Amino acid sequence: MMQSTPSTPELMPVLSRGKHRNPKKGACFMELASFLAGEPWSDHPSCTHPLLASLARDVNDHVGDYARTRLAPLIPEVIGLNSDDPRVDAWIAREAALAALPVTASERQGVAAVGLLRCERMLNSIEGRSKHYVDPRTEEALDAVPHARDWARGFTAIGWGSTGSFAKRSAPAIVHSAVSGIAAACIGSSEDLLVDLLEHTIGLCKGWCSHETAPLSSERWTEAAELTKH
Repeated sequence: MMQSTPSTPELMPVLSRGKHRNPKKGACFMELASFLAGEPWSDHPSCTHPLLASLARDVNDHVGDYARTRLAPLIPEVIGLNSDDPRVDAWIAREAALAALPVTASERQGVAAVGLLRCERMLNSIEGRSKHYVDPRTEEALDAVPHARDWARGFTAIGWGSTGSFAKRSAPAIVHSAVSGIAAACIGSSEDLLVDLLEHTIGLCKGWCSHETAPLSSERWTEAAELTKH
């Protein structure tokens, strides 16, 4: 029997795609997070940053049953992982676009490139830098796909839209496009890449949000695992 937050749990919740009215119908990543956090059953719990939760839902829905067994142990890590720092949205969206750009199909690369430049513009606006500044990681990723880079620069020259709508619309769209692009990529490890992206982003968010995972009782984890057994 486990004694604290499970790193190698003996019992594992069974995750499934989509939104579920109640646990008898199934459970996705964020629905289990809401349960473990003691919130009402929901795939949009308040315990997790909205964009990180969006990434988790997208990854949950774009991988198969086996890959979801790797997602389940990450659920306690997102409980309480939240921040009102507007940069977090841009940071999360940038990580997703950076992961997608090298592997996604050519017709999707331009969209990922636009997303990256949109994130850079948002961060520059918040942090008071020149609007033309580009982070070295982003610049290197864009230079590796010059056609998409040049198309994105031409597209974004038309206009950037309101910075106030970034967290509500632009950032979730960047994340969703990145995840769906990776899932559809002609590579053999797309599911591993998606799980790694979520795990990596959760780790980064802990630093951005100055968050440490709270201990989770073995009883609560066992209850969650039993809840999803059908």
